[in-house]
Amino acid sequence: MSAADPRPTPAPRDAQRLGTQVGALALANPVLTASGTFGSGDEYADFLDLDRLGGLVTKSVTLHPTQGNPPPRVAETPAGMLNAIGLHNDGVEALCRERLPALQACAARVVVSVAGSTIEEYAAVVDRLAAEPRVDALEVNVSCPNVKQGGMTFGVSASSCADLVAALRERTDKPLWVKLSPNVTDVTEIARAAARAGADALVVANTLLGMAVDVERRRALLPNVTGGLSGPAIRPVALRLVWQVTHAVDLPVVGVGGIASVEDVVAFLLCGAAAVQVGTMNFVRPSIAVELIDGLDRWLQEHGETVRVLQGALEAPPA
Repeated sequence: MSAADPRPTPAPRDAQRLGTQVGALALANPVLTASGTFGSGDEYADFLDLDRLGGLVTKSVTLHPTQGNPPPRVAETPAGMLNAIGLHNDGVEALCRERLPALQACAARVVVSVAGSTIEEYAAVVDRLAAEPRVDALEVNVSCPNVKQGGMTFGVSASSCADLVAALRERTDKPLWVKLSPNVTDVTEIARAAARAGADALVVANTLLGMAVDVERRRALLPNVTGGLSGPAIRPVALRLVWQVTHAVDLPVVGVGGIASVEDVVAFLLCGAAAVQVGTMNFVRPSIAVELIDGLDRWLQEHGETVRVLQGALEAPPA
């Protein structure tokens, strides 16, 4: 950093203070970027130092290129946004050929989000990624609300989720993180099913199904009518889900949903998350992830805490 650089010098980071563990995967710090909000990672290299991240999660990748839903696919709402992208991506071959090489020297953990319409499609994507050394873990997206088949089908049924996770568990030794849907009656039922089938960690949670209406034109803002609601508006729901899941299963949980400040990160850790993912705020402030890492480090120093000590340290309610 040059003498003319106006950016503040980050506080010294301490691996003991910031380090965390998601199953067998050690992270330098608990801040990752969420799937669908950070491209394949290298697109953000001009905005922040990717090496500083605990990890980055790619956009969901399918076996074949997918065009997604027709535009417009994003709509603003109070304290959040709706998206109906529909898993638009160039397919797993393009990811391996064009995107993963750009991350070869990146110090951050690389997690690839995997999607499909059938177990066979998920399995084919996992097979292709199994031998990729740059892929540290696979995030199984069973919770996208914006596709007509597959996706959330596996996330709203305990038996379907278990069948999918078990099939993928047989095909790879890489850590499997299962991203759960909040659009269910009982998230702990799906969490237990994924755990029994061999998941290594759970990501809690994906977007909430919602819609917005143009009252003058008397039509939905999105051609898809509904979309996934994200941003600060869903944070209280996400915190509740993380707290429930961490008390229901003995697996590490990665919390995601509306994180916008250091206090938000701490709240997820206190509720039991081992790490967090930052999503919608990447669109608002592309450097937000490293700002949160530096801010969390200062917060921990000031409070004499570590990430591991904070994890699950929320006070129990009075008897």
